[in-house]
Amino acid sequence: MTDRPEAAAGVTDADMGGKTVLVTGSTSGIGREAALSFGRLGAEVLVHGRDETAGEAVVEEIERLGGEARFLPADFADVEAVHTLADVVETSVDELDVLANNAGGYFRDGQLTDLGVEYTFHVNHLAPYLLTANLLPVLADDARVVTTSSAAHRGTQLDVDAVKSVDDYRGMRAYQRSKLANVQFTAELARRFDAADGDRTANCFHPGAIPGSGFFRSLPGPLPRLVQSLDVLPFVPSPADGAATLVYLAVSDRVADSSGRYFADCAPETPSDAARDSDAQRRLWEESARLLRVDEPLADAVADPARAD
Repeated sequence: MTDRPEAAAGVTDADMGGKTVLVTGSTSGIGREAALSFGRLGAEVLVHGRDETAGEAVVEEIERLGGEARFLPADFADVEAVHTLADVVETSVDELDVLANNAGGYFRDGQLTDLGVEYTFHVNHLAPYLLTANLLPVLADDARVVTTSSAAHRGTQLDVDAVKSVDDYRGMRAYQRSKLANVQFTAELARRFDAADGDRTANCFHPGAIPGSGFFRSLPGPLPRLVQSLDVLPFVPSPADGAATLVYLAVSDRVADSSGRYFADCAPETPSDAARDSDAQRRLWEESARLLRVDEPLADAVADPARAD
C-alpha cells in the first residue's frame, strides 16, 4: 500500500510545473489524493466539489506542500452549475493540461434530476460529458482527459431510454450503467480527438474497491460502517492506491500516446464487449447531447463528407 499515488504510478520525478489540472470530486477520497499528488509534482490544481470547507482544506494542504491551488464549487446534478464551472475555468486559465473527470458516486435512492434523467446517470456521466464539452476550447493541444470508471461496468448493457425513469430503480444497476457510459464516452472522445488530428488523449480506469473512498457510504443498513472499518487494515487498498492509476494516466510518459483505453493498476485492460461497441459509443455521445440540449461536441471531426451538399 502507498501513501503517495505518484510513487505507485512511477512518476515521482515528473515535473508538472507550469501545468494546470482540474480534478473533479477532489475534496475527499481518490480525487483528493490525486489533487495532492499533482500539487506535489508542481502543477496548479483546480479543486472541485460541493463542500467549500472541505475544498478549502485541500487547497490549504496543497499550498503547504508548496503548490498552487484554488477551490471551484459545483453541484454536478445542476446543469447550470456545470456550465458556470466551465466558464470560470475557461476565463481563469490559459490552458488546461489535465481534466480528471473523477466526481461521481453510488446513490441508493432513485430520483430524477431537472432534466428528467436518473440522478446517478446524470452525475456520473452527463455532468462530466458536459464539462468536457464546455472545456474543449481551453484544453491544451496535448491535454489528457482521464475519467474514473469502474470494473462495475462489466455485466450490464446501456439503454439510454432506461435512464429517463426510476421505475424499478436499483442503485447498483444504475451505477453499473453509468460506469459503462464512462468507458463508452472515453472511447468516443478519443475517436473524435484522433479525427480532429490533435494530440489530446482520453483514457479511463478502474480505481479498485477502496473502503476510504466514500463510495460505500450509501449502502443500506450497517454496511457503510462495516466497510469503513476495513480501512484500518494494512492490506486493504487506500484512496492513495486508488488514485495511482489516475495520476499515471495524467502524468506518465509511457501513456503519452495512449488514447481510448481502459486501465486498472496502471496497466491497460480489455473492457466489456458492451463497452467496446462503437455504435453504442456513438449513440451514447449523440443522445447525451440531446438530453443536455447542447450541440454535439466535436461533431465536425467525425462529419461524413458524403452527406455534405
